[in-house]
Amino acid sequence: MSLINSNNSIENKIINYIGVLYIIPTPIGNLEDITQRALRVLSNVDLIAAENIKHTRFLLKNFNINAKLFVFHNYNEQQKVKLLIEKLLRGENIALVSNAGTPLINDPGYHLVRRCHEENINVVPLPGACAAITALVASGLPSNRFCYEGFLPTKSKARCDMLYNLSYESRTLIFYESPHRLIQSLNDIINIWGPERYIVLARELTKIWESLYGAPVNELLQWILKDKNRSKGEIVLIIQGCKTNINNNALSVEVIHTLTLLQQELSLKKAITLTASIHKIKKNTLYNYAISKLNT
Repeated sequence: MSLINSNNSIENKIINYIGVLYIIPTPIGNLEDITQRALRVLSNVDLIAAENIKHTRFLLKNFNINAKLFVFHNYNEQQKVKLLIEKLLRGENIALVSNAGTPLINDPGYHLVRRCHEENINVVPLPGACAAITALVASGLPSNRFCYEGFLPTKSKARCDMLYNLSYESRTLIFYESPHRLIQSLNDIINIWGPERYIVLARELTKIWESLYGAPVNELLQWILKDKNRSKGEIVLIIQGCKTNINNNALSVEVIHTLTLLQQELSLKKAITLTASIHKIKKNTLYNYAISKLNT
């Protein structure tokens, strides 16, 4: 019995020499949203891995925190993971922060956290600000089931493909979007999902110019076009899930046959477009049918 206790004691000492990776959310606008726990950890760690040194230094200065900073962003993450792991294994405690919000949510950190698990390094996540969740709970749309998709693709074709793939998604959808692509994205949503899909535009959350506006997408687009300031800043789109009930009997044998033949030679999108044009029916109806067949 004494030997077992001795071995456990040695093991505990070894574990204590391994550092801890803390995942620290930071404010998405209002500096008052940082937690006391986050400030305490940031004040005591050996190193802060930051997406942007200048941005993080500004945050720390506001709370009189002096800390050693390490540049860690999307472009160097995979190269710097090894170095950070070595520091953690030597017993250094490291805090991971992004420019704003919760790290890893469309921000760097996945590869580092994954390696920590592989090396049995303790990962301690702190709760805190996240633009997606902040927008969701204020949207008035169902929040018990939702689907976070990050940023829509920058190129129209890839964006439309994603929207087509999500046409039959019944959960509330969350997207981040860039101000200079917002108009194009809303037009793509209208073309693929129709003008009636309800969307809440959450902009500049927790900041001075914070605003939330919800409307069917066609009305939302017109509202934005009336004032260019309505498309500026950090943007989150909360989108109503699909409510369409697929009734395969609504499609004739001829329509289904046409779609099936065209799919053998063309992409789903092109097959649907041609079938809709030939038989004078809505593309959404055909796409929902195609998705329902894939899910059966």
